[in-house]
Amino acid sequence: MNTEQIIELQKAVGTVPDGFWGQKSIAACKKHLRSLMPDPNPWPATGEGYLKQFYGKACDEDRLISLPAPVPMYYEGTKIKTIRCHKLVADSLGRALTAAYEAAPNAVAIYDGCYNCRNVAGSNSVSLHARGAAIDLDAASNGSREHWPTSADMPLVVMEAFAREGWLSGGAFWGRDAMHFQATR
Repeated sequence: MNTEQIIELQKAVGTVPDGFWGQKSIAACKKHLRSLMPDPNPWPATGEGYLKQFYGKACDEDRLISLPAPVPMYYEGTKIKTIRCHKLVADSLGRALTAAYEAAPNAVAIYDGCYNCRNVAGSNSVSLHARGAAIDLDAASNGSREHWPTSADMPLVVMEAFAREGWLSGGAFWGRDAMHFQATR
């Protein structure tokens, strides 16, 4: 994002609109998104014990369903019909994608995966994708090493749509990986 876009983002999250995305802007953005989340948040904390208790064992495909794609989405140029996700997140994911698509269709139309039995890249920790409780959108513009919002361009309105369902967005909460949304608190 350019300086003008960062200033608009800062205004939206309620911090000083100076065009510099630093610690104050990051804190304001996190506070803004958390203010949109349901209370109590329906999702588990991110610790492995909480995740296993809530979602079950990682890579357990018996807990997955095929959610009909609620909006037009494309994987490598091919329109997808379904999203394999954990049955506990399906309804929420459908609502988040629908709301996000209404606000920013181009960001949501590029689907880069949900269920994938794997660890977090470069880690021994199990990914939320291995439970079907995370989704990636528009990875080409919002890759895991791209800093948000200075390099990655995931729209805040998409993050807000997921936040209203209690989901965390990587870009806002980790400063990178803006393509990633997960059903944890």
